[in-house]
Amino acid sequence: MADTDEAVAQHLRCYVYPAWEKRALGAIKPGDVQSWVASLTTTHGLAASTSRTVFNTVNAVFRAAVRDRMIPHNPCAEAKLPSVPRKKIVPLAVEQVRMLSEEIPARYKSLVLLGAATGLRPGELFGLQLRHVDLLHATVSVEQQIQQTAKHGVYVGPPKTARSHRTVPLPRMAVDAMKAHLRDFPADGPESWIFTAPQGRPVVYTHFMDGRWRPACAKAGIPKGTGPHALRHHYASLLIKHGESVKTVSERLGHTNAAMTLNIYTHLWPDSEERTRAAVDKAYADRPADGETAVDEAA
Repeated sequence: MADTDEAVAQHLRCYVYPAWEKRALGAIKPGDVQSWVASLTTTHGLAASTSRTVFNTVNAVFRAAVRDRMIPHNPCAEAKLPSVPRKKIVPLAVEQVRMLSEEIPARYKSLVLLGAATGLRPGELFGLQLRHVDLLHATVSVEQQIQQTAKHGVYVGPPKTARSHRTVPLPRMAVDAMKAHLRDFPADGPESWIFTAPQGRPVVYTHFMDGRWRPACAKAGIPKGTGPHALRHHYASLLIKHGESVKTVSERLGHTNAAMTLNIYTHLWPDSEERTRAAVDKAYADRPADGETAVDEAA
């Protein structure tokens, strides 16, 4: 939550206060809001997605003002927002993940394989302690994550959302990878970090990206700009390919709801035109024609 609070404060400081700091809430009209929304992209050069995020912050303020009867109407209610082009996620192939796990330093090989096998967020992987992994029952529990912000530095925080608290099954390849990792990099006790920096401290995202992840991606031939979150997309693509439902994929990933899962991965579900036709044809084929029914009943 700290990083979210920091982002909200930045949005207000950079894009809201300069525009409306000296104006009363009730003096801001819908036309003012629309002009301001347009300025986020034209004047400030923000991406459409960022503009929407900034707008949501302001909209929340006005909604609260209406709720508390400070103003009669929300001037943001009918604002038109810039459209965000949807980028289709292209998941890493199995061979790419294998190559990456071989190119990255040995202490992070199992981190790559575990991410690909469970869909945990990078911070959730970094936050794993020995007590969270049950190799006997082949599960991993997500109870915390390592977070990093400019204001608070590196610290242990709760998972991203309430739904992010979850237990994920470990496939055999992940169990084998974890056994190999704990053999080569033993954890002293239940509170010990599974994945650590060379100095023994928790993994820091920025250091990991600069010193370990990006060089390994370059060696493995993985496109520039690919981050650890790609392992999460890879995992989701495998579940979808093998017929898991939206509900299951959403639960495994710790998404807030299934709609979020569909919004991100809908293009990965296989085309079902033929299955749709077959389902309807089968339903109507199971019932004999009216003439046949009459003959059977007469008999």
